[in-house]
Amino acid sequence: MNKILEHKSHRIGIDARFYGPLGKGLGRYVQEVVDNLIQINEQQNNVDEYVIFLGPDNFDQFKTASPRVKKKLISLRWYSWQEQLFFPGIIKKEKLDLMHFPHFNVPVFCPVPFVVTIHDLILTRFPSRRASMLPAAIYWLKQLAYRIVIKAALHKAKKIISVSEFTKQDIVNQFKIKADKIVLSYEGVSHLAKNNLTLSNLEVLDRYNVKKPFVLYVGNAYPHKNLESLLPLFKKLRLDYPDLSLVMIGKEDYFYNRLQKQAQSINHENKSLAELFIFPGYVPDEELAVFYRQALFYIFPSLYEGFGLPPLEAMSHDCPVLSSDQASLPEIMNEAAFYFNPYQTTEMEQKVRQMIQDEALRKDLMQKGKEQIKRYSWRDCAQQTWDIYHSVLEN
Repeated sequence: MNKILEHKSHRIGIDARFYGPLGKGLGRYVQEVVDNLIQINEQQNNVDEYVIFLGPDNFDQFKTASPRVKKKLISLRWYSWQEQLFFPGIIKKEKLDLMHFPHFNVPVFCPVPFVVTIHDLILTRFPSRRASMLPAAIYWLKQLAYRIVIKAALHKAKKIISVSEFTKQDIVNQFKIKADKIVLSYEGVSHLAKNNLTLSNLEVLDRYNVKKPFVLYVGNAYPHKNLESLLPLFKKLRLDYPDLSLVMIGKEDYFYNRLQKQAQSINHENKSLAELFIFPGYVPDEELAVFYRQALFYIFPSLYEGFGLPPLEAMSHDCPVLSSDQASLPEIMNEAAFYFNPYQTTEMEQKVRQMIQDEALRKDLMQKGKEQIKRYSWRDCAQQTWDIYHSVLEN
């Protein structure tokens, strides 16, 4: 406490345009870090001033009574040329000592020292036309711009926050950044709210036409998530498990619509495949918690993750996890998940069948999951972020 009170007051800006559900997993990170940083600041007698930059869609969602926090509305789209051109001037007017960008989209000409959080390097590791609706020429031009922005952000940042050791090594290997410039800070796990839920578990499932038993996926449907591999697998499994369905929860977008079309073509092949694949769309947190608790298990076939919040979220609701063994996932979940190689379809099928049949395995994973999530705290993540800010400011 005394050590913290010795710090000089500083003015710190945070790009919080991803704040809240709007930014999906990244939005969860921004919201938790911002909210916890402000609490830490208040508990330490408001050491610093914060300027929280928000967009039109989340400006009213962020609320604070702290006199040391200023909300700043900026109408600049993520990843846009306007962001690169106009954001530096807005930052300069705020007379900041430090800026934190919680994603790689840093203005190349940022006028103040900054810290950047890198969650993953998917854009450089998985450059795929399948991940975009843009015409080919424009897509590859944007890819080039992204690489320039990422490279500039990494080299100009005073410190880089990495959310996993895997991502840290990815940054070192791809961009030749010195390892001592990168600070590891794991994300936290949010236990989904149960407030205002008046329906029973089965009534919630009925609202979405879901019946037990079902296997659950929650997240987006970007190509690196590898959800297409689940469709022929579960079609095959239906022969032996006629009541089983695969529920895939995520906000409808181009990628989910594409996946749904593929699933519908399988569903319509014959009556025995009806309701094999179910897409509830966006589900609010309190109802999502029901899906986690009622699922047979959670499946995560991703080819690349910088951290991987959804499987940890599943563990926090006593849902056993079957996961890909790629990228950061074994680091983050350790022995609390059952793994498969997503590039080996035979192994993947064998592990899914084992999870369906082996109740003892599922119970063991549930217990290990309860212990594993104790490693991840948003409060600790925010405190580490606060420490990083001051290590930069004091040097």
